[in-house]
Amino acid sequence: MFVSWSHFSCSLKKALSSSFLPALVIFVCPAASHATDSSTVYQVNENFRQNANVQDLSLFEEAKKDREFFWSKQAHNLDWFQPWDTVLEWDPPYAKWFLGGKLNASYNCLDRHLNESASKIALLWEGERGEERSISYDQLFNEVCKFSNVLKNLGVKKGDKVAIYLPMIPEAVVAMLSCSRIGAVHTVVFAGFSSDSLKDRIIDAGAKFLITADGSFRKGKIVSLKEMADLALASPTPVEKVVVVKHTEVPVPMNEERDFWYDTLMADAKEECPPESMDAEDELFILYTSGTTGKPKGIVHSTGGYLLGATMSLRWVFDIKPADIYWCTADVGWITGHSYVVYGPLSNGATVLLYEGAPDHPERDRFWRLIEKYGVTILYTAPTAIRTFMKWGEQWVKDHDLSSLRLLGSVGEPINPEAWEWYYTHIGRKNCPVVDTWWQTETGSIMIAPIPALHPLKPGSATKPLPGVDVAIVDEKGDSQTSGFLAITTPWPSMLRGVHNDPVRYQSTYWKKWDKGYYFTGDGASIDNDGYVWLSGRIDDVINVSGHRLGTMELESALVDHKAVAEAAVIAISHEIKGQAIVAFVSVKEDVFNHPGLEDELKQHVVKKIGAIARPERIIFICELPKTRSGKIMRRLLRDVAEGRVIGDTTTLSDPSVIEEIKLKYQED
Repeated sequence: MFVSWSHFSCSLKKALSSSFLPALVIFVCPAASHATDSSTVYQVNENFRQNANVQDLSLFEEAKKDREFFWSKQAHNLDWFQPWDTVLEWDPPYAKWFLGGKLNASYNCLDRHLNESASKIALLWEGERGEERSISYDQLFNEVCKFSNVLKNLGVKKGDKVAIYLPMIPEAVVAMLSCSRIGAVHTVVFAGFSSDSLKDRIIDAGAKFLITADGSFRKGKIVSLKEMADLALASPTPVEKVVVVKHTEVPVPMNEERDFWYDTLMADAKEECPPESMDAEDELFILYTSGTTGKPKGIVHSTGGYLLGATMSLRWVFDIKPADIYWCTADVGWITGHSYVVYGPLSNGATVLLYEGAPDHPERDRFWRLIEKYGVTILYTAPTAIRTFMKWGEQWVKDHDLSSLRLLGSVGEPINPEAWEWYYTHIGRKNCPVVDTWWQTETGSIMIAPIPALHPLKPGSATKPLPGVDVAIVDEKGDSQTSGFLAITTPWPSMLRGVHNDPVRYQSTYWKKWDKGYYFTGDGASIDNDGYVWLSGRIDDVINVSGHRLGTMELESALVDHKAVAEAAVIAISHEIKGQAIVAFVSVKEDVFNHPGLEDELKQHVVKKIGAIARPERIIFICELPKTRSGKIMRRLLRDVAEGRVIGDTTTLSDPSVIEEIKLKYQED
């Protein structure tokens, strides 16, 4: 059986010493008992290991011996106003961590760094048009204090819900930290969402306040966020007041009784705002899941447990150092942006790069120009972005100096071996370890990933659970297996605390699969003899062909393994004999000629990699797959096309016009 994606293996670069040594040593050995198409294992060298944040297995040993003591010890890496009385109260499916403890997320991200790192750069920002801003920790602290007072003056109180609808500009970070500073609960809405999506989230959260901008820039065009906001508020919502950031400087209508300019309010705001003392279990934010059918779920995260998970996972997995320039390409509208653009990096005192625009504007080398310009040392991006870069060709990369990079990461959809090798070779220049990270909006922080100095990296495996995280591969009954459902078997600090206003959905979606207090991830997985976890994709992304269950990721990986293919997405269609048949949507590399026999060649390639049962019924060649701006492929829209249904919500797509082109192509074929 062909085992598909997950993530990676690689090599590191300059080992923080004056002498250059490759960070990874590559061993070719018989593959572990798990079936995989690669026998290559990557392992960091001793120089990297000696400089790593985590150099031995003591964290795992401590967690295994006493989980509650372990997490209590780790929690001392945060600053607390008052210590906790109880580490964990577990009444399945509800967990409470660090009861009695009091802290503030904004304080941990800003105040505690001021004595030693006030002048250190917290945020490096570049706009799509080339505008630049450099903001120190002291400056960010002052901005957050002032905007916290602005919110207070507008009537925002502890526990109030505040919606944030902003592009990737520093004010988005300021808004999030200001809410957490005064104890307000923020709900960030991705700036690419439609007015209806914004309205629905505002109403469900009960947000009385909205922070937005006049507009944003995307591929040289201006997107009017204020217009979207006005449309969302045209019908009854709880919103009473709106703060508008001037970003594009394009005139927008302002409601004199409701709307206020950000800069005008900030000009008169006081610079001192003590942080609110928050219980560890107080809500920090609500974040709505998207990209699926049905009503989005408002995932609720707490203050103490969430912040601990984001802080420590970034320190362990990304080996963050004071001198690092860290760039996570995610938008703050997604959980990755919350945990690994804002709270995790700033809690660790890191320097974070923010970029507002598209990776191909004005040219397809924009990301590499940014890395070269700012000396980025850690890059965290999505596999779909990597496959897009592959499609464009290495010529956009090769002329740029990427030697500052020392570690690469991937998040989102699993990465196929070819894309992983391309990432390792052309971006990491065979000197950067690549850390695959498996986690979810609901988990709050990374759950399965390599700690680079400890774990040899197997291409295709997400490696092992982090310290203090317990997972199991189980069957329908919840019994342990080597292949089956991925379950999390014990509570963890950054876990979701519920679905906003919907406790029934919280229990039925995540906790009813087994009567064991296990969390249902919705993902399939297997485990090898070395304890490495191999993700096989969403349980609902399974195609049943003549009684044989095939994972979409397994099929897509086989297609992308072909030298001509840049990306692929696979769906099922009804079939009179087989029950379901396979349809593949394929995008070929730009330097490849799509000859008439390529479809049959690809079908045969899949047969060779998996077996005859996996032969696609149809292959549709398209220019681009429908993807969200976070890089996730929208397979449900492809199913809508194939089934002849009305196309569902396309507001999350980076380019909504793509789906119409696919529809025409499907009908032509």
